[in-house]
Amino acid sequence: MTSRIPDTDYARARAKMIDRLKHRNKIRDEKVLAAMASIPRHGFVEKMLAYGAYDDTALPIGWQQTISQPFIVARMIEILCEGRELGRTLEIGAGCGYQAAVLSRIASEVYAVERLRMLLDRARENLRPLRLPNLRLKCADGTNGLPEAAPFDTIIVAAGGLSVPPALKTQLTPTGKLLIPVGDANQRLLLIERQGNIFKESWHDDVRFVPLLTGTE
Repeated sequence: MTSRIPDTDYARARAKMIDRLKHRNKIRDEKVLAAMASIPRHGFVEKMLAYGAYDDTALPIGWQQTISQPFIVARMIEILCEGRELGRTLEIGAGCGYQAAVLSRIASEVYAVERLRMLLDRARENLRPLRLPNLRLKCADGTNGLPEAAPFDTIIVAAGGLSVPPALKTQLTPTGKLLIPVGDANQRLLLIERQGNIFKESWHDDVRFVPLLTGTE
């Protein structure tokens, strides 16, 4: 039986995580740091892994999926926040619900889709105590986006593919931004900025994400 970790220990670990993001990882956006500080990451992993929830590492969440390391979550959101508000946001790959919760602290609305029904049920359980009124979850094939709720000011993808699903680009607002890991063994973050009918691309950090798959299970 795993002993319960005191809330004060979690609070100290979370504060240490924010300090690391700010000073070692050079995350500068105060909105992102505040959002990361407000969400209890230990509530999104198995109890036996909770002691390491605030370490800068990815952790397994079941179904061959992971919760991204805190730096990657912060960095991706910071890239999308630069010089703008997130606005109406779509997350592809809700996973355990952690990144969606962080996004909900910054974006006006968050729609998060997950292709694995059982994992989405876990995300709902994890998110229930936070009572986030601007967050909606759905089981869906993320490569199709979420046409019934489009367009989106921001789309963030938490899985990597060899190319960008065309549906995601078409579901951006005329000034929307999309951030997605692209590549096979070696992935990089690709930022797509829509300017009317023009899509500007720029490459950012090296990353490693689980594969972006089609269909639902």
